Amino acid sequence: MNQFSIAADNESRLLKRLWIYQKERFPVFGHIPLVAAFTFSAIAYSRICAGKEGFVPWDRFAVGMITTVTLFLLVRIFDEFKDREEDAKYRPGLPVPRGLISLRELATIGILIAFLQIILNGIFTPKMLLLYFVVIGYLLLMGKEFFIGQWLKKHPFWYVTSHMLIIPLVDIYASGIDWLLEGTGAPKGLIYFFIVSYFNGIVLEIGRKIRAPEEESEGVLTYSSMLGVKKATWLWVIILFITLGWAVAASWFAGYGKTGLALLGIVFLVCALPAFLFLIHRTAKKSKLIEYASALWTIAMYLSLGGIPMVLKLF
Repeated sequence: MNQFSIAADNESRLLKRLWIYQKERFPVFGHIPLVAAFTFSAIAYSRICAGKEGFVPWDRFAVGMITTVTLFLLVRIFDEFKDREEDAKYRPGLPVPRGLISLRELATIGILIAFLQIILNGIFTPKMLLLYFVVIGYLLLMGKEFFIGQWLKKHPFWYVTSHMLIIPLVDIYASGIDWLLEGTGAPKGLIYFFIVSYFNGIVLEIGRKIRAPEEESEGVLTYSSMLGVKKATWLWVIILFITLGWAVAASWFAGYGKTGLALLGIVFLVCALPAFLFLIHRTAKKSKLIEYASALWTIAMYLSLGGIPMVLKLF
């Protein structure tokens, strides 16, 4: 209990507390569309690059999507443990420090999720367990900060680059629903897609940690506090542009032509605009637009590279 605790919430049933928790830390209705696009597009891009017709069976896709959504939920749960001391000290309003949900309850939920993932994959897609355990192995290392936690905290660049690798690893799992289960081998073009996924993660990470000066608070590390508002915002734009470059390479390899390239360029201009608006007026609302643009960019990249072309082929 602390000054942010609400006794009525903390003492309510687990389901109600979980509902409050997900709204604050893992919004289900926001994550499911993003991860669905992520999974669908990884499979679609793999099939398009390999010149395959149609899509994978939908029951197989459902297993993959459930697994990827819950993998990202596990990442959130691991972060609760990894950041527990800093959260208690500097972010007491978060669900765990204020007593809404305990780490023991989250650990139990995490174990149940892992069992669900193993059972689903073991029954319906047993070959996928190999890729699944690679992701889990890396997640366990992340949870221990690769045993160099103090060093990583002093070197934000290496912290971000090492932690973002979890995204292309999940992507490898998702695309494997196509190439691994069908025994065709991974198409060479997937490397471009994985790199786009990696930089998408960095776009999201930086985008959510650019704040207006009045939003900064002690002990909460943001890129705007470490680098200054101007440098942090330009860094985000540069990473966005680098991601665009790899997305263009992925689009070219898949043979999408000028239409695909034009679409990527339009998405880049639309998503980059909030950064320039924020540099002109450094307000909390404008900084939030960068976070929204990061999410829009990520969804648009996945849909442009895999989702939309596959839907056009199917219908």
